[in-house]
Amino acid sequence: MTVTRAQVLTALESVPLPDGAPLGTSDLVRALVVEDGMVRFVIDVIDPAAAPQLARTRAQAEAAVAALPGVRRVSVALTAHGPSRGTAQGVSRGAPSGAAPQAKPQESGPQAIAGVERIIAVGSGKGGVGKSTVASNLAVALAREGWRVGLLDADLHGPSQPHMMGVSRRPLSADGNTMIPLEAHGVRMISIGVLVGDGDAVMWRGAMLTGALRQLLTQVQWGVLDALLIDMPPGTGDIQMTLCSKFQVAGALVVSTPQDVALLDARKALRAFQSLKTPVLGLIENMSTFVCPKCGHEEHIFGEGGVEAEAARLGLPVLGSLPLSVDVRLASDGGVPVAATDSATAAPYRRIARRLIETCAA
Repeated sequence: MTVTRAQVLTALESVPLPDGAPLGTSDLVRALVVEDGMVRFVIDVIDPAAAPQLARTRAQAEAAVAALPGVRRVSVALTAHGPSRGTAQGVSRGAPSGAAPQAKPQESGPQAIAGVERIIAVGSGKGGVGKSTVASNLAVALAREGWRVGLLDADLHGPSQPHMMGVSRRPLSADGNTMIPLEAHGVRMISIGVLVGDGDAVMWRGAMLTGALRQLLTQVQWGVLDALLIDMPPGTGDIQMTLCSKFQVAGALVVSTPQDVALLDARKALRAFQSLKTPVLGLIENMSTFVCPKCGHEEHIFGEGGVEAEAARLGLPVLGSLPLSVDVRLASDGGVPVAATDSATAAPYRRIARRLIETCAA
């Protein structure tokens, strides 16, 4: 039996909101997708303070839809346009030992995340330059250098960090309002990829995207961190603008290959961070060279010196260059970033981590 949108909405009419009104006839159900027995939708809350009250509604909605004939899986996300005061208080009550209390949201100006010393955005102008691979390996390398590190996968449409970090379980919640981040290779991490089903597409935009980002930042018990790395989506869209304008970002790293096309887009990312008054801590050149494992011949497949020239033109440091390596790809596909090993391939990531620590200490 095939379930329909109408049946899903009818089932949601039996789910009450906190004020008693039926969820199915409210304007809170967004992005409803019904496909091959898979049902997913968002309960989009306008007032962030009401989000904790709707946690029970979300669970009831998921149960009501799951009971329909023909439904194989249900994914219900609860988003809000900002952090609530109730949630911030809830962390200090329900946080595990050693976790930091959450910051009280500011009425105006960029918001800090309590316990997080610095937020560092890892961005790129275009996709395919290895930004997420750099972010995961850099997070692990920083942790191996002694920093307490968190990693937030903000590429909501294409989350890849769960796969590369080797985590698949859902995060737990101590108080029903906040999540305890997952831990892998010495790094605390969270991603929309562990909150939705495998293969499910996140078809959000605008307020849904920015609301999800805010929740992943403020409704996760990050504890005390020296750095929270944000794996940004490619481009210069809603996520970049929200993060840099609404939160206290210590700086950004821009990843690019030496290829001219990649550098064209990297310049746009650099200008975007500058316009958002976010300091650029440095550039990282990825896929800078390839050394044949059989004959040892070195080839600059994507060009040579492009990132260094761009950095010199802008007066920015190059924190390091990373080779194109099959070992890096195999490690990421296996859920163990190469930086977690003591192999020679891990060494460049450790050097970049040390330079970043020195840059932040200066």
